[in-house]
Amino acid sequence: MDILIVEDDPEIAAFLVQGLTVEGYAPHHVATGAAMQAALDARRWCLVILDRMLPDAEGADLCTQLRRADPGQLILMLTARDALEEKLDGLRSGADDYMTKPFAFEELLVRIETLRRRGGSRQEAVQIADLTLNLALKSAARGGRDLGLTPTEFALLRFLVERRGTIVSRMEILAGVWGKSFDPNTNLVEVYIAYLRKKVDGPGAERLIRNVRGFGYVIDDD
Repeated sequence: MDILIVEDDPEIAAFLVQGLTVEGYAPHHVATGAAMQAALDARRWCLVILDRMLPDAEGADLCTQLRRADPGQLILMLTARDALEEKLDGLRSGADDYMTKPFAFEELLVRIETLRRRGGSRQEAVQIADLTLNLALKSAARGGRDLGLTPTEFALLRFLVERRGTIVSRMEILAGVWGKSFDPNTNLVEVYIAYLRKKVDGPGAERLIRNVRGFGYVIDDD
């Protein structure tokens, strides 16, 4: 199992590399967000262990970008921040799991094994009614007809589908799909929800995307 470790603390990085190597893993260490991107461009990793605070980037932002680019990538976030809101923020950014420093190496191994099992059973396609979202091909079809989604439309649909049956607010969608560098007064969500509805909920089709007035949006077939 090839593991990319993104950690700027040399002692922690050396500890992880040595321990994971002894356990039979193949770890590779980088110390910055830029180096992480280069490593991701070069190949695909079984798991990314991502530090929350890096010298050139915020780990949560990198996690959001990585999750958007590769929905199937396994991500374990490490951080010294142990406040509940920090943990929730990390998970909302797309991390599969979240550990606070200091941590026991034995616990890290258990978490990695759990993520391996999760990755092995992760679906490449998600079905809601007659809507199929293919995570590997980054495409969507309804009733067997390809919807021809743009990258942003696919990211928005994936965000809703991953939270199926849960109402998500406009601000949650902005943060999850467009990242943190957005104007809170923008109408991007409304515009792209309208685009998506035209393709997903076309004439004669059962409506899957609903607006819950005052709260946000939800996708479901109930």
